[in-house]
Amino acid sequence: MSFFTRSFSPACWLLLALFLVGLSGCGGLRQEGVAPLRATPQKKLAMLGHSIQVGAFANLDNAVRLMQKLDDLGFDAYYYRHAGGLYKVRFGDYPSRKEAESRAVQLREAGLIEEFYLVVPEQSAAARFRRYQSGTLRKMLVSTAEGFLGIPYEWGGESAETGFDCSGLAMTIYKLNGLNLPRNSRAQYQAGSPVRREDLAPGDLVFFATNGDAMVSHVGIYTGNGRFIHASKKGESIRQSSLRNGYFDGCYVGGRTYLGKDG
Repeated sequence: MSFFTRSFSPACWLLLALFLVGLSGCGGLRQEGVAPLRATPQKKLAMLGHSIQVGAFANLDNAVRLMQKLDDLGFDAYYYRHAGGLYKVRFGDYPSRKEAESRAVQLREAGLIEEFYLVVPEQSAAARFRRYQSGTLRKMLVSTAEGFLGIPYEWGGESAETGFDCSGLAMTIYKLNGLNLPRNSRAQYQAGSPVRREDLAPGDLVFFATNGDAMVSHVGIYTGNGRFIHASKKGESIRQSSLRNGYFDGCYVGGRTYLGKDG
């Protein structure tokens, strides 16, 4: 018998077993200090480059089909509802207007898209407001998220285990404001700087472990007052929920910020 085995009484073994059980599942992640992934402090997202915008659909399904067609070609597309009520699709992160236009022309000549519009970085909220400490960019992020409320959110071609649907929404919100957020929820978690629950600010992201293990699998955008906007399930409408909800409170992993004091 080893020293390790002799040194533990039956009572100690019982306490150790109960401790290990407590760490499993969502409940074991309520303290952010034991979050399964770590992020380096003081990180900020890169600015998004030139993007291509296509389509102007009254029917959401048409925008989804175009997005998925572009996705299948590796263009990492996303859709949103314009202020006028029409659904539009964007994709691309090109370093120059010339490269973005060249790619768009190629796709148009191949019959994959029709008319297009180039979105330049200088037009984004991040470019206009990031250098100020007024919180304007955070307000823009929340406003963009609120614009998705009630929309059935559909992605395709990815496993639900990666948190793709909810993270696709978060990515879209940030990209529409000019910030290049990764697409997968776990990569989003790693890309940000940790923020304590009591210090969350509008525009930060909140992460959950919803698969019964210790891995990040769900994400929402924090809107203030303990509430967040998220794509709950594929095909369901985007909604607002509370961090005080028993389910989300139990599965909460931690918050991440990407803006610091400059947002």
